[in-house]
Amino acid sequence: MSKFIHKNFLLQNKPAQKLYHGYAKEVPIIDYHCHLPVEEIAADKNFDNLTQIWLYGDHYKWRAMRTSGVEEKYITGDASDWEKFKAWAEVVPKTIGNPLYHWTHLELKRYFGVDKQLNADTAREIWDTCSEKLAKSKFSTRNIIRNMKVETVCTTDDPVDNLEYHEQIKADDSFKIKVLPAFRPDKAMAVDDIETYNKYLNKLSEASGITIDSFKNLLKAIKNRHDFFHEHGCRLSDHGIERVYTDDYTESELEEIFSALLDGNLPDVSDRRKIKSALLYEFGKLDHARGWVQQYHLGALRNNSTRMYRQLGPDTGFDSMGDFNHAKSLSNFLDRLDMEDKLAKTILYNVNPNDNALFATMAGNFQDGSVPGKMQHGSAWWFLDQKDGIEDQLRTLANMGLLSEFVGMLTDSRSFMSYPRHEYFRRVLCNILGDDIEKGLLPDDLELVGSMVEDISYINAKNYFDF
Repeated sequence: MSKFIHKNFLLQNKPAQKLYHGYAKEVPIIDYHCHLPVEEIAADKNFDNLTQIWLYGDHYKWRAMRTSGVEEKYITGDASDWEKFKAWAEVVPKTIGNPLYHWTHLELKRYFGVDKQLNADTAREIWDTCSEKLAKSKFSTRNIIRNMKVETVCTTDDPVDNLEYHEQIKADDSFKIKVLPAFRPDKAMAVDDIETYNKYLNKLSEASGITIDSFKNLLKAIKNRHDFFHEHGCRLSDHGIERVYTDDYTESELEEIFSALLDGNLPDVSDRRKIKSALLYEFGKLDHARGWVQQYHLGALRNNSTRMYRQLGPDTGFDSMGDFNHAKSLSNFLDRLDMEDKLAKTILYNVNPNDNALFATMAGNFQDGSVPGKMQHGSAWWFLDQKDGIEDQLRTLANMGLLSEFVGMLTDSRSFMSYPRHEYFRRVLCNILGDDIEKGLLPDDLELVGSMVEDISYINAKNYFDF
């Protein structure tokens, strides 16, 4: 049987193969958005087995396992690491057609040199082989990052974080790779759960040293943390929200609504939207003033299963696409900042594929010539970061914007095993362009097209982000 993950995996034509191996394969990775636990990088953690490095926290795999009828005991429960891995191995053959099948075997190949397909029969051999290799220092978190040719990692961090682990990493001269925080102030907007929100305000007050007894002081506290993050190398913000809000408000209204929040009284929906609208606008102004890039991950409907949310918490595999109407509110939001010349470099990510053209054309509305690709239609995200989704996003961007200015892929992952997603993206990109060359839709000029591949894979991101 021939190897599944071979040299020209996903590269279905000769030009694609030349583009990938000549222009994409060897360039470094800038992983400008991920959810890696920075404390594990600081500690240079080693993992005992594949379950620890591969299954802990991976809600993509958890979701597939539940769909295949696996008991929760073997997913997030108290089963042993081996039992959990064995359960996953039994599910893998059933994931054919799902990107998990590609990712699983690409990761086994790139990290451990495993060519065998994972299933119930090969589980023990692959477990033993990989566990033996994981015991070696080569597979510590820092060495994994080094070996995958990563140049920069941007984690996702709450404003109340003291960034101590980022400080530890930066102070260690033996580790040259940049690990930078990204500012995600979503909890400062989460006014729908009044009890949780007030607890969060207490943490924000403690972190900033500012008593948050008014909306004005909330803004001061946020700016304090924004400044703190900037001093620690942060150059990006990120917002993982359903949609942007652009309701009208006055300062007096905001103070009155916020006072009610502090008193433990939940304002009505309209008033809560005013608070969210004001905060999003203020976040945008802060990002522009500091020269940051602002990212908006929009459209996910999270924690759909109340029962499982109560049992396991967020980010455990119970989220889906939403069907929000983004166009008018997103236009109003970006336009307000643009009118005041306070619109930062911006990346817009949609989780619903129906919004691809909307987001690509929305980004085009606010290009101003100041920066190449100032407004970006972000890479295929979450449910879309598979072959079809990547192709759709790339085609839409090419048709409605400039693919040549795209800043490329990111892992958006909590796993140190996810770096091959950059390779996966690059292979898909090269296959699309190579196919167009074969069909005569692009010139058979590898230097011309190859330089664009290299730009999208690495150079555009390096120039776009102020690292």
